Amino acid sequence: MVHGSRLTIDTDAIAANWQVLRERVGASVNCAAAVKSDAYGCGLAPVARALAGAGCSTFFVALPQEGVVLRREVPGAVIYVLNGLLPGAAPIYAEARLRPVLGSLAEAEEWALFCRSRKVVLDAALHIDTGMNRLGLSEADTRRIAADSAMLQAFDLTLVMSHLACGSTAGSPFNAQQLARFKALQELFPGTPCSLANSAGIHLGPDYHFDMVRPGIALYGGEIIEGAPERLQTVVKLEARILQIRQVPADVPVGYGQGQTTRRPTRLAILSTGYGDGYHRRAGGADTRPDDAPPAHGVLAGHKVPLFGRVSMDLMAVDVTDVPSELARRGAFVELYGPDVDMSHIAGTAETIDYELLTSLGHRHQRVYAPLQAPAAATLKEDR
Repeated sequence: MVHGSRLTIDTDAIAANWQVLRERVGASVNCAAAVKSDAYGCGLAPVARALAGAGCSTFFVALPQEGVVLRREVPGAVIYVLNGLLPGAAPIYAEARLRPVLGSLAEAEEWALFCRSRKVVLDAALHIDTGMNRLGLSEADTRRIAADSAMLQAFDLTLVMSHLACGSTAGSPFNAQQLARFKALQELFPGTPCSLANSAGIHLGPDYHFDMVRPGIALYGGEIIEGAPERLQTVVKLEARILQIRQVPADVPVGYGQGQTTRRPTRLAILSTGYGDGYHRRAGGADTRPDDAPPAHGVLAGHKVPLFGRVSMDLMAVDVTDVPSELARRGAFVELYGPDVDMSHIAGTAETIDYELLTSLGHRHQRVYAPLQAPAAATLKEDR
């Protein structure tokens, strides 16, 4: 009763999505799971437990602090840290049994030195840059490490990986270029497992699967390939409580900056959610929006209700003029995204991506971990 919004997260759906991907790549390929950024905003601990229960044994996080939390939840799992070895942090990795994804010569040298100083052979991965130009070893440094037998004896190289820059764009010729570069360089480490594919890479086909795949957004029900209708199960449902119903005459501006003006006598529902809760401001309505780029919408009892005016920090308005008054009432909930409202579509209205919506989920929502109801999209009513 004290929350303005409700966030339902279906960890069974996350586990089911992982199982679908595992079956797609086949038994010979290790299907890992990316759970960085608090499991894409869904909660690291409950998501990790659900995935481990489904059979996932390898996880990827971005930072060692995430890995330390994850280790408590999945004591026997393999945990890779994608952002590599933070300077001076090797003891923390060792204590929590985290495997740094070494992305520079300096990181590889520091990890090797630490292992020698402790007289232990610890696990690590190498990240080869095949064109992302973000993290990763250059071709020259990759060859240098491959030729340095002393370094490779200091730690146990358990994975060689790279990352696709354009994997979500299925027709991009750069995918094939990266694949060719990766194949050429991973051969420098014979017998070492290899990984290239994220969620989108899995859908590019078996040539991209190698020994391990690392799905992320697909596990959480997001868009996998740009513009493709394929989705796995919906995982997240965000609902906002109606605080007040307002009757607004025609030709009256609404909200900050008087961004949108009513064109008719309008009934507005004021919702207890805003950009302070992770709902992006750009998704709101404005008179300056072109007719072919309408604002985002919610769903109230089967009725589509468009946002009206700017999204503010704690509040937003939706147009419920055509919704029966017994449904559009104080205390009712409006679905902002979930089974009936495609998150990727909402992200598009905000000129962003569903990754950002997920990882922006705020901490003021009442979080409920429970199965989601099947979508009622087939019966949605268009309200104008």
